[in-house]
Amino acid sequence: MSSWINTATSADAAVSRARTAILPIGSFEQHGQHLPLMTDTAIACSIANRLSAAYDLFLLPPITVSCSHEHAGFAGTVSIKAATLVAVVDDIIESLARSSVTTLVVVNGHGGNHVLSNVVCERNTDARTMALFPTKEDWNAAREYAGMRTDSHTDMHGGELETSILLHTCPELVGDTYRSADNATGDRRHLFVTGMAGYTASGIIGYPSLATAAKGQAALDSLTASFADQLAVLADCHRLPVGAVARYRRDGIDSVHS
Repeated sequence: MSSWINTATSADAAVSRARTAILPIGSFEQHGQHLPLMTDTAIACSIANRLSAAYDLFLLPPITVSCSHEHAGFAGTVSIKAATLVAVVDDIIESLARSSVTTLVVVNGHGGNHVLSNVVCERNTDARTMALFPTKEDWNAAREYAGMRTDSHTDMHGGELETSILLHTCPELVGDTYRSADNATGDRRHLFVTGMAGYTASGIIGYPSLATAAKGQAALDSLTASFADQLAVLADCHRLPVGAVARYRRDGIDSVHS
């Protein structure tokens, strides 16, 4: 897990002269009995590390507490206000600009950080300087490529997808109870009113029993490949390592496995 944090020196950063930074944003919230509170942070960091290595991006340390208000009442969950998260991201963008880092990719590991989409849209009004990843389409493609049996609705929280990624990246964090933690809910139209507690006593909505490490690896492989198109639409993509972007766009996911 120590590799999640960028250990480069200032001299290293000066040599790399990266113009695009990548910021993992997770959360500190309940994920049932079998996954840790920092699950979303672990997932965001796993994705960000993959992308920074594949595309030569400047890796930032994660934001580990975010907007988890729908999990209020579950032990251990900590949240900050949406306005606070916006302010932190804005401050990071302004600070990066002083070092001539002009583009920021936010890797969001927590679905409840809805406000991040507004931040990205606002920032891209005048110029393309920010991206939010993964999108819903990226996640759906990753599920399909990995052969997962669930979709994002039936497997919303602590289920097959999240458990698979942690089984691959840090299996020591996954409790054995994942094999018996399945919890299905259908219509959740009142989630923003009742929070998660209105639909699950365990904190899980999904099917963690279906998780495997192989599915987790395949999901990360898919996300690494699909990120190329996201990166290529940024306004300053000509400043990025063109070879890496072109290779991933040309070869797609097969290039990840080579």
